[in-house]
Amino acid sequence: MNIEPPKLPFPLIRNAAIGFVALVLMAVYWPITSVPTGYRGVITVGGHIKGIQDEGFMFIWPWEKKVDFNIRAEQADVEKAEGSTFDTQPVNVSLTVRYSINTNQVAEVYEKYSHDGNLASYVQTATSEVFKAVTAKYTATDLIAKRSNVSNDISAQLREKMKVFGAQIISIDMRNFSFSTSYMAAINEKVTQEQLRQAADNKLKTVESEQKQKVAVAEAEAAAQRATADGQAYAQLKIATAQADSLKVQNAALAQNKDVLELRRIEVELEKAHKWDGKLPVNMYAGAPIPFLAMDKVPKP
Repeated sequence: MNIEPPKLPFPLIRNAAIGFVALVLMAVYWPITSVPTGYRGVITVGGHIKGIQDEGFMFIWPWEKKVDFNIRAEQADVEKAEGSTFDTQPVNVSLTVRYSINTNQVAEVYEKYSHDGNLASYVQTATSEVFKAVTAKYTATDLIAKRSNVSNDISAQLREKMKVFGAQIISIDMRNFSFSTSYMAAINEKVTQEQLRQAADNKLKTVESEQKQKVAVAEAEAAAQRATADGQAYAQLKIATAQADSLKVQNAALAQNKDVLELRRIEVELEKAHKWDGKLPVNMYAGAPIPFLAMDKVPKP
């Protein structure tokens, strides 16, 4: 006895097939999508730009296509851009340029230059051209001394040039700025000579300062000695003047009163008499005075 397997009803099979197809279609043509932060959604229909969508969720029809377009800051590296200075010195430099796409020009950039916002090749080409144009305006010495001005000039010209491509320049960094080997050797030699000259000048200034200090000390010591000598001379002059004045006073007094002079003489003779021991000198020469025999000159009491 043969037992046949149960047959599934046709409507059930049909509904399962329809559900499966619907799931596949929904997975492929899911109408709800989103635009990531830092991007814009470029909506196209058959290659034609229909619109630009901001960040966030959006509804898209199955016949539409969305492309995420980058508007975040990106960078382009320019290695060894070559140029020539006003005084015909070859120069090269490496630059890093940061840029971003203007949000109001996304459709134009997508249509003409890039489908994802990458303009590195355009930035590199434009930067090399601008670098050549700017360096031709400066001498080699000015490129070193006025590096900030050179950077500002490159930035200003590159901003104008990149407006055509819908990009805005954020910043420019110059790296590995260098000249030819011979010119760099000449610069190093000049720097070395300048350093030696400055060292010699500083040494000379130090010696001059030390000499000035020694001169100042010597002058101060000489002035002190002169002041001391002047003080001593002045003091001696004053003493001599006082003594002379005193003698003048005494002489004047004696001249006015002869009795005082005679009294002084008598006082001297009396002082000698007090000191005499009463003995006459043994040896006497002609005309020698005999002590105290001139009694007639002694006044009577």
